[in-house]
Amino acid sequence: MTPSHRLTTLDSGIRIVTETMPSVRSVSVGIWIGTGSRYESDSQAGLSHLLEHLLFKGTDRYESVQIDQIFDGMGAELNAGTGKETTSVFARVIDEHLPAAFDVMADMVFRPRLVEIESEREVILEEIAMYEDEPQEKVFDLLGAATFGGDPLGRSIIGRAEVISGTPRGQIAAFHVDRYRPERIVIAAAGAIDHDQFVSLCAERVPGTRSATSAAAGANGSAPPVLAPDPRFERKDTEQFHVCLGGLGVSRHDDRRFALRLLDSVFGGTSSSRLFQEIREQRGLAYSVYSFTTAYHDTGQIGLYVGTRAENLHEALSVVGTELQRLRSAPATADELRRAKENLKGRVLLALESTGARMNRLGAEVLAGTPLMELDELQERIEAVTLDDLGTLAHELWAPERLTAAGIGPDADRFERALAAAEPALAGR
Repeated sequence: MTPSHRLTTLDSGIRIVTETMPSVRSVSVGIWIGTGSRYESDSQAGLSHLLEHLLFKGTDRYESVQIDQIFDGMGAELNAGTGKETTSVFARVIDEHLPAAFDVMADMVFRPRLVEIESEREVILEEIAMYEDEPQEKVFDLLGAATFGGDPLGRSIIGRAEVISGTPRGQIAAFHVDRYRPERIVIAAAGAIDHDQFVSLCAERVPGTRSATSAAAGANGSAPPVLAPDPRFERKDTEQFHVCLGGLGVSRHDDRRFALRLLDSVFGGTSSSRLFQEIREQRGLAYSVYSFTTAYHDTGQIGLYVGTRAENLHEALSVVGTELQRLRSAPATADELRRAKENLKGRVLLALESTGARMNRLGAEVLAGTPLMELDELQERIEAVTLDDLGTLAHELWAPERLTAAGIGPDADRFERALAAAEPALAGR
């Protein structure tokens, strides 16, 4: 089968990957950089996020307001995001506007002026304050800290206020030079695009290889974190208790990732899942309850979340404990596995109708060094998962001794007592 994507590496080391979708007029394009919160030291915590914000503050050729006006004038979308392992700047435009849009994006990423820093510091400090007021979001970082211990994977992407407010411009500029090197960059595009023409466009608009400074930890530069379960609780006068249970998962390169996604679907990843049905639909103990998986280049995380009022906390976590035991003893029925397979295949197919989803897949997978599978192979890998595969994963990953907990709410003692109902191995840690 002829691959649906094409990959070219420029002399500078920048990789360009595209996928043509003949039936559309739009193009989604993204510049992916192999830097994120995982690769920051404590004294750098938040610089990836701050730098991402500053990319929008203008270049020598484009003022900040001009960037907004250009994309508004195209009817286009321009955005960016920072993760644990990546930073990306991305847009969706009509094909005829791609050269102009990419010219602006390349200037932003490779030639930022790094101006208006003080005002942007204040914006992020407000973002941090807003985040502190959102316990249903913050509890996931508490779970990360409980799971990964002192590893930077357990730290919030948003960063530390003292780093955001106190890092001088020169250090931010040096951070940009060090992290935004060509060998760390993938440019991805999907939609109404010609690969060879896009490669020529990229070669014209991006700079050559910079001289390397001190190398930061990259996709192959950090050891997998060691599991160090350490429950975390933060007292806050909230109406609900926000609780996460979880532990280490599998990496994005692990062949078991397909089985894990199916196991997650059965356990709590869909509206027909066990957790959702038992806790929300049958008992009305929570509005929001679900399980999740996250994959990194050398490890991963599994977990579940439930938000519930104090009077329902003990019963909700008791049901969680029952479902955890059930997951380990009977991870799925034949019907549940079949439904999970069809669900996952359907989500993959529906996502691939979007130029943005295809571009994200191209950029993330090439940057991580993960093979880009064709749709037929993806479906075959999903179909190949067996009930035994789910059982092996459930016993390994959801074993009581591997799990830890995080919570936010008004009463730490009540949280600890409820944990005992969820899983005796967690009580008293």
